[in-house]
Amino acid sequence: MSPSLLALLLYAALTLALLIAIAVMRFWLVVTRQRTPEAFSPAGDDVSPFSGRLCRAHANCCENLPLFGALVAAALLGGHAGITDGSALWVLAARAGQSVAHLSSGRRRAIRLRFLFMVVQIALQTTWVVRLLWAFAD
Repeated sequence: MSPSLLALLLYAALTLALLIAIAVMRFWLVVTRQRTPEAFSPAGDDVSPFSGRLCRAHANCCENLPLFGALVAAALLGGHAGITDGSALWVLAARAGQSVAHLSSGRRRAIRLRFLFMVVQIALQTTWVVRLLWAFAD
């Protein structure tokens, strides 16, 4: 399996793991009759600050996963996997780092760390777009 495809699969697994964590937390609150199923805010911050950060971390993954997937697919299907293979796992590591920072705290230091991880993802994926467009122009 190419590093790009592995990173895409692990990215999806991370997104799913965050979704499962939300579901388990909400399921527990419903089973213990602390909440009714329809009483949850989509933002999650009505349960606890951590729940809000968990929902936001999941939403962040969902927001970027289609872009990441499209770029990896374009590279693999277009025969230019070399463009993404070298850094796809770095994008995944930055995504995971952003999620961990998001879950850990809402303090200023964690927010700055989250931003740094986001910048890494944006920079690498922007590089991919430019390189893929350049490669396909030939």
